[in-house]
Amino acid sequence: MAVHPAGQAGPPGADGERFFQFCVAGVASGVGKTTVTLGLMAALRRRGWRLQPFKCGPDYIDPGHHTLVCGRPSRNLDTWMMGPEAVRDCFARHCRPGIDGAVVEGVMGLFDGAAADSLDGSTAHVARLLQLPVFLVVDARAMARSLAALVSGFAAFEPGVEIAGVIANRVGGPGHAAILRRALAAAGLPPLVGALPRRADWQLPERHLGLVTVDEDGRDCSWYEQLGAAMEEHLDLERLVAISSRPRPAAAPAPAAAAPRVRLGIARDAAFCFYYQDNLDLLRQHGVELVPFSPLADARLPAGIAGVYLGGGFPEMFARQLAANESLRRELAALAAAGGVIYAECGGFMYLCRQLVDRDGRRWPMCGIVPATAAMESRLHRLGYVEVRTAAAGLCGPAGTLYRGHEFHWSSMTGLDGCSPAVFRRRPRGGDWQPEGYHRDRVWGTYVHAHFASNPALAAHWAAFLAG
Repeated sequence: MAVHPAGQAGPPGADGERFFQFCVAGVASGVGKTTVTLGLMAALRRRGWRLQPFKCGPDYIDPGHHTLVCGRPSRNLDTWMMGPEAVRDCFARHCRPGIDGAVVEGVMGLFDGAAADSLDGSTAHVARLLQLPVFLVVDARAMARSLAALVSGFAAFEPGVEIAGVIANRVGGPGHAAILRRALAAAGLPPLVGALPRRADWQLPERHLGLVTVDEDGRDCSWYEQLGAAMEEHLDLERLVAISSRPRPAAAPAPAAAAPRVRLGIARDAAFCFYYQDNLDLLRQHGVELVPFSPLADARLPAGIAGVYLGGGFPEMFARQLAANESLRRELAALAAAGGVIYAECGGFMYLCRQLVDRDGRRWPMCGIVPATAAMESRLHRLGYVEVRTAAAGLCGPAGTLYRGHEFHWSSMTGLDGCSPAVFRRRPRGGDWQPEGYHRDRVWGTYVHAHFASNPALAAHWAAFLAG
């Protein structure tokens, strides 16, 4: 059993059948749920508890912060991309014995998801599906009894979504917290389990795609430690854990990974860091050995690889360094010319282009593999869930293979028209099928971030194609 400060035993699931599991959700984006989640994780870790972090929705950046605090990879839970059964399976598999508790961070507002008339893709859908108690984060500045009206609406809005407690953020002081606590109690609503003061030093830096990534942020672990210590002061952790103590979900054994039979180079650095952990796990299960390399720092590609996977990220923020690394750009161009496999998503797709135009209008040479220019725009170009159908056989399987993913980018491309037949067709929710991406020989580029759980055969197709 884990040993905790002051001789306290761990939560009920440390060795037995019960442990704690909860979701931190917001009434809207921007109320501070990521800071609260990271603070809760750090505070619980300070007490010696072993946590499995999760993130609702199509997000790569928040899970990176979770992973740093909790010491194990954060997993995405998305009912639209993955489907309910895959969400259940992912959650249960990673809440195995040896884990004391699961902390799930929501996305946007609690009920915001893929559509305006359903729970699909929302935090609430995940919480109801997994029977997670929800701790609702509210920006309570300039708010008193109105907090009760707000929480009452959220608590009654969807049957089966359990609001277990309220965490008020940006509270003016102890007197303000007391008013909020009384307002909830008088209305017979879930309790106030935390009242957090206004602290500018708790803010995480943001930019056009959300928070700055862990790789770029540069802050050391002491910041998270200090945040956790502050949360212990302002949150009733014992009550929160007691409220959220539930039976550990039963899980089927994880499939055994196949023996490695092919090596795939994968770009992993501050410029390219957007990968779903479950996608990588599925590739490994099918015998794909993932070999990391850095387009920012490495002069050569790894030896003995059958192909390269370039994920999303922020090439526009590192355009100078990527352009300066001519050796690696030549290596990738030579790989493509020799018939090597290259699959590039979003930021990786931009890196394959002839040039990249950054937000200041400066032009930087890239790999020259895709005959196009990627240019940053002043507005969000595309955002949302998409279905994808392959138009021809290739890395992702036979023609007609279906899977789901999402797009989120501020750039657009010029020069692609007519240069290659589309190998993908994308369909936004409620829209029509449209040509998507680039294909030539054994090079594929797309703006879509695929989630392999939407069609687990994708990983098998990749492994077979690479090995062939």
